[in-house]
Amino acid sequence: MKNETTVFGLRAIIEAVNSGEQIDKIFLQKGMRGELFQELEQVIRQARINVSYVPVEKLNRLSKGNHQGAVAQISPVAFHNIEDLVINTIESGKTPLFLLLDQLSDVRNFGAIVRTAECTGVSGIIIQKKGGAPINGDAIKTSAGAVFKIPICKVDHIKDAVFYMQASGIKVIAATEKAKNFIYDVSLNEPCAIIMGSEGRGINPSVLKAADEQAKLPILGEIESLNVSVACGAFLYEVVRQRQ
Repeated sequence: MKNETTVFGLRAIIEAVNSGEQIDKIFLQKGMRGELFQELEQVIRQARINVSYVPVEKLNRLSKGNHQGAVAQISPVAFHNIEDLVINTIESGKTPLFLLLDQLSDVRNFGAIVRTAECTGVSGIIIQKKGGAPINGDAIKTSAGAVFKIPICKVDHIKDAVFYMQASGIKVIAATEKAKNFIYDVSLNEPCAIIMGSEGRGINPSVLKAADEQAKLPILGEIESLNVSVACGAFLYEVVRQRQ
């Protein structure tokens, strides 16, 4: 079965995935067994869809119908192809500015970042298929509708996006408190992409290693880190400042 935001039921979700429905995340009941359930798990793996195993109470809250142990959340936005987006941005004559989000998990942080990205002229946002925040009603609300105005791409791994950016002549800058240089010391007038890490662990070490440069913000108080959406805003507006 299906409503505007969810698909529920084992066979219905299998059909939705196979038909190319833009599914953001699937919730499966812990401890479920059965041939059809295993078929769904295989379909999810092949499609590389973000999945969480949850108690039945969670599924009951997500669905008003007979969910059969599975509920899928439909993405309200159509995702772009990263190759097409990068090529079109370069050909447009606009200096590219991309944002790579490495498994950001908080929906409201994601929404706030998308809103700031739209305001600062970001060319597109790249997220990972697994491990990131779902694009749901809370994300839409927090973004003030910006999720519908800025291209969003999904990739298997953020590192894939890093390598593609570099191959396209776009400098990749990792935002990390481990950096030696401040963002104010980095040239941002050329084509660039900024990586922001997750709330808990920051940027994955392998992704951090792949970046061309690392940069940080000065912290003058006793708390050693900023909220990721606030830090992202500071980074993006430094790009705007340098490009004005």
